Amino acid sequence: MAQLPSLKQLRYFMALAKELNFTRAAEACFVGQSTLSAGLKELEDGLGVRLVERDRQNVSITPIGLEVLERVKIILAASEDLVEYADATSKPMSATIRLGVIPTITPFILPKVLPEIRARFPNLKIALREDLSANLLTRLADHQLDFALIALPYDVDGFLVEELFDDEFWLVAPANDPALKGKEVHMPTKLTERLLLLEEGHCLREHTLAACKKSDVMKVDGMEATSLLTLLQMVESGMGIALLPAMAVKGGLLNGSELEARPLAAPAPKRVIALVARPSSAHLEEFHLLAQCIKERFKDG
Repeated sequence: MAQLPSLKQLRYFMALAKELNFTRAAEACFVGQSTLSAGLKELEDGLGVRLVERDRQNVSITPIGLEVLERVKIILAASEDLVEYADATSKPMSATIRLGVIPTITPFILPKVLPEIRARFPNLKIALREDLSANLLTRLADHQLDFALIALPYDVDGFLVEELFDDEFWLVAPANDPALKGKEVHMPTKLTERLLLLEEGHCLREHTLAACKKSDVMKVDGMEATSLLTLLQMVESGMGIALLPAMAVKGGLLNGSELEARPLAAPAPKRVIALVARPSSAHLEEFHLLAQCIKERFKDG
């Protein structure tokens, strides 16, 4: 029968899987290389499987090692959540929350929510990280973040998800563009062919494509925007039109430009803003608090 591994052995294995180098993995674990090697051998002997292949030049994780690694991540994350839970219980609402946010949300939600959080819970600290959805969820799973504020639809299988509010899309174009005639905009093919996009990796790009139900949205000479501001500059220069989230339009993103926005005809395409956490998180009280604050602030759109 396989022996139960220690958390130390599991940490050694995860560090090696990340670095694929014994020296760097040992440094990351603050131990000598011989200690790390011995710990890995004990882990392999205890489980009765070979996790690592190595020679003088290369280190690789075996197929069974890759499967074990996914379970190791869960075990280590749960153990760290346990320690944080005990600490949080002794000092409620005084934790430091590591919050990840996607770039198309950050400037429109956080300035309206964080001051209220600070006023109500002065001992609760929030450390922010802005990144793309895929990177945030990876960091969340790896216990490098506590929560992630993202937009759905997105694959959040295995996470705790709290949907906050709907964020409809508006069409943005130069003020004299024919697309802006009328109070609402329909999206015929001739308009979708003029749409500009954010670059690969931004979930707003996929939401735009889904809203148009097309995969052949225009790329101008292969150019795609790296941010919402760049996207607006491209539209303002006459390169095309764009779909923007209502929160960005109502948040003043078009102020100072010569662009105008119109809502799309019902049923308008939308994204859903959501807060995501690990189910085992030690900070469920803070999770529900932050979700509730955002819901209350944006309940009327």
